[in-house]
Amino acid sequence: MKRLVVLAAMIGVGLMASTAASADNATLIENHQIHPFDVSDLVMMDRVSDPQLSPDGHYAAYSVRSTDYAANKGVNAIYVQELAKSSERPFKVVPKQASSPRWSPDGHSLYYLAPAGEVTQLWRLDVPADKHGLNMSTASAPVQISHSPLDIEAYKLSPDGKSVLLSYAVFTDCGDLACTKERLDGRAKDKSTGTVYQKLFVRHWDTWADGRRNQLYIARFGADGLMPAEPTLLSRGMDGDVPSKPFGDDSEFAYSPDGNTVYFDVRIAGNSEPWSTNFDIYKVSADGSSMPQNLTEANKAWDAYPVPSPDGKTLYYLAMKTPAFEADRFAIMAMDLATGATHEIDPSWDRSAGGMQISADGKTLFVTADDEGQHPLFAVDVANGKVNKLVGDGSVSDYSIAGKHILLARDDLKHPVDLYTVSIAGSGLKQVTHFNAEHLKNVKMGDAEFFTFKGWNNETVQGYMVKPVDYKAGHKYPVAFIIHGGPQGAMNNDWSYRWNPQTYAGQGFAVVTINFHGSTGYGQAFTDSISGDWGGKPLEDLKLGWQAALDKYHFLDGDRACALGASYGGYMTYWIAGVWNKPWKCLVDHDGVFDARMMYYATEELWFEERENGGAQFDVPENYEKFNPINHVKDWRVPMLVVHSGDDFRIPITQGLGAFTALQRQGIPSEFLTFPDENHWVLKPQNSVQWHETVNAWLKKWTAQDASSNTSGKP
Repeated sequence: MKRLVVLAAMIGVGLMASTAASADNATLIENHQIHPFDVSDLVMMDRVSDPQLSPDGHYAAYSVRSTDYAANKGVNAIYVQELAKSSERPFKVVPKQASSPRWSPDGHSLYYLAPAGEVTQLWRLDVPADKHGLNMSTASAPVQISHSPLDIEAYKLSPDGKSVLLSYAVFTDCGDLACTKERLDGRAKDKSTGTVYQKLFVRHWDTWADGRRNQLYIARFGADGLMPAEPTLLSRGMDGDVPSKPFGDDSEFAYSPDGNTVYFDVRIAGNSEPWSTNFDIYKVSADGSSMPQNLTEANKAWDAYPVPSPDGKTLYYLAMKTPAFEADRFAIMAMDLATGATHEIDPSWDRSAGGMQISADGKTLFVTADDEGQHPLFAVDVANGKVNKLVGDGSVSDYSIAGKHILLARDDLKHPVDLYTVSIAGSGLKQVTHFNAEHLKNVKMGDAEFFTFKGWNNETVQGYMVKPVDYKAGHKYPVAFIIHGGPQGAMNNDWSYRWNPQTYAGQGFAVVTINFHGSTGYGQAFTDSISGDWGGKPLEDLKLGWQAALDKYHFLDGDRACALGASYGGYMTYWIAGVWNKPWKCLVDHDGVFDARMMYYATEELWFEERENGGAQFDVPENYEKFNPINHVKDWRVPMLVVHSGDDFRIPITQGLGAFTALQRQGIPSEFLTFPDENHWVLKPQNSVQWHETVNAWLKKWTAQDASSNTSGKP
């Protein structure tokens, strides 16, 4: 993931046309009339994810997150659907808060994670089969497979289904899982609350370090199908996390085809962990009899996501070439496991691959990647590196392969995620789930259009525009000019539960966004170009893109426009407040960098700061000052809404408080919205409602017709 993300999970909501909150703000009342899409529709949508195709290719298992608005949380459940009968309702197979469905190798059992009491355990659901296939209605009661004292963080079944890889968060000096539980219980009873730290990370993302590491274990199922009381530790001696924190998953470890060897990636950085991206891939015997062996020690950059070939002779993985640079291109690598020799599969493909899987015959690798405003699924020939786009328009967020069939999760700017099937050759794309169809039939959305223009250095830059709902030719509309985060990210043709442009289009705004220099999907040189130049080329692109949009779309009211951004987009919002504020009637800044100097000392992942600024702040202070928003506060004059949350350790809350102080002290109209219980994203439904209500009110206040001549609080 990119360092300054664009609120990757913000699900903000506001109460306008389609629903309304009750007096106690605990319910949403659905409106079944035709209405413009709004954030209330967004927050109550079912979110489909984690598609898992059965071994015979006939059934889909997947997760669905619904919203319990009164409880202010999401509720996860698992469904199974027979693909030949996609018009029929899917079968809800397990209770609330279940996740991570995985088929057994024979396809007759479904494993998943769910709570048992207060601990996340592994469960198995056995499904009988007859000549017509699986009979979900006669499935036996779920069986609890594990009975450990600690939560299972992630898992993966062996190819023969006889064992399972498991990740637990443990104290590495403990000899068993019970020791970690006892130590945690002891801390909870201790009346003193102080903690002594001897190295970074002291905290990461939104969590204070407590000394535990995610460690990789293996457990072999007994004759009764249950796990033993104590699994076998595989990542012995590893001062690192498997999978990585805070967003790692089971794609970071894998079995060999015969199940005798396990591959995993981990960063062993010791005291240098906050300024290192040196992940390596290790192999270890599946019986735990040996210490892990580093396979990629020669590369000091990022090596991860191992995928063994079906014959067990080759290990495919993704690798970067530049140390301490998280936005470098991920190349597809092949390692001969007999000799250790490596080579790059796709040297001529200028995209950064992700989400890699392999075909049953071992001849094709499948990956996803940003690609000029889309996020397609690609097939890569392992013999010659030829890349073929299988599913192009929109965004493929996840997928699963069985034989000649692919089950994938796909979305775009007008459609949330649903599941589709397609052949491994890319033919016969067919939608198989329709989770939000009933709800969406009552809503109207804005039409989107991509456009290009000549940006910095006369190079081609892409952006898109979304028309307001109920657009009428000849009318002028206020504009929400959204600046994406990352900064190595992009606003793509996808459905977002964060800065979804349809929420603004439904409020009567046109939306314009620019994938400026630094964005992903346009070649690695384009992505690299932002490093060391945060306020340079991207600002030039934003200026030229804004003018290009005004020239192309005459319904945009350039006199009633507000700029909004989060993370890097928030940094840019603070930057333009001082150096390009003339076009804007208002600004909205979420979790932005206000003072680049203090950001270095307050954030957690220092590799990012040092890469983007050419070194540590104490070594190259001038680099941190070159594009530092705080140095231009005297030129601020546009009304600004500042949003910053208390548990954001990526960009700590003092950045937002500092900006609000600068605004208030100068008498510039401003508001400050904070959530003490949110991180870099706003995740809780009712907090998201408040977020969007506040943002929408701010936009409307300053873009109203009678506000156009009196927006500045400072001469």
